Amino acid sequence: MPKYSVIIPVYNRIDEVDDLLKSLSQQTFADFEVIIVEDGSSQPCDGVVKRYADSVDVKYFYKSNEGRSIARNYGMDRASGEYFIFFDSDCVIPPGYFEHLDKALGERPLDCFGGPDAAHDSFTPTQKAINHSMTSFLTTGGIRGGKISLEKFTPRTFNMGYSRKVYERIGGFREMFSEDIDMSTRIRNAGFSIGLIHDAPVYHKRRVDFRKFMRQVYVFGMSRITLYLLYPDSLKLVHWLPAVAVAGGITLFLLGILVSPWFLLPLALYLLAIWVAALVSTHSVKIATLAVPASIIQLGGYGCGFLKAYTTKILLGRGRNIAEEIDMRRGK
Repeated sequence: MPKYSVIIPVYNRIDEVDDLLKSLSQQTFADFEVIIVEDGSSQPCDGVVKRYADSVDVKYFYKSNEGRSIARNYGMDRASGEYFIFFDSDCVIPPGYFEHLDKALGERPLDCFGGPDAAHDSFTPTQKAINHSMTSFLTTGGIRGGKISLEKFTPRTFNMGYSRKVYERIGGFREMFSEDIDMSTRIRNAGFSIGLIHDAPVYHKRRVDFRKFMRQVYVFGMSRITLYLLYPDSLKLVHWLPAVAVAGGITLFLLGILVSPWFLLPLALYLLAIWVAALVSTHSVKIATLAVPASIIQLGGYGCGFLKAYTTKILLGRGRNIAEEIDMRRGK
């Protein structure tokens, strides 16, 4: 029986699954099984999985499309490990991941855990710029990049794990916006321990273009209000910052056009700070330049989604639209 069960939901991601399984075949610690759950893909990855059957303990399941949360639960029902580990299909795992994870859990046992994400050298400049925008302190990226956060650490399913004991008591993921935050909250509220393992990062490809990235962070913003409706104490000041940035940015821009160009100075200085921080972090002028629109999209998309959901679900009193949430979650 393996110690770890790696569960990966997949939807039309043949190339990404190839990269992921290749990285898992190169681990320095191999006491784990991999469970691929194909969630109704029109382009199944079973052929790719078969190529790694001799180098990875991998099991493949195909099911109808119901969304990532249901796919993860399907995988857990068929897993045999002591711990369940969750990666997104667009992740690449460093060779020492499980070695560092196992050592960390031996030194500090945790019921639930997660690690940061980073950009691999093979990523495109756009992917690296998006990664920077999602990990920079200037865009409230917080703990994603392993930096100090303005809120308690919350594992995300691109790099998350918890024990079988947790699963038996808490159950699986709910099919909803930000199901990983919901799960982490349920685990924490049940009294289980949660911690960040700095030495267990993954390389997360994220979205490959700004249009897809915009949609992703817009949904993130909407999901924060959904979580607030479930957990009223979960909405913190930091979650308002993108919305404040959107409102403040529009206000300064209009004042700069209608009243005085000096009102544009704070915006210019902020964008310059993003560019400089990205340059220092990535050592690339091109990536730093792309990080500016990526950061605008990250803050603006999240802020707009947050404001729309706050208006419709709270101010107008419409509450959650569960059917809409499930529909948007399918095939991602």
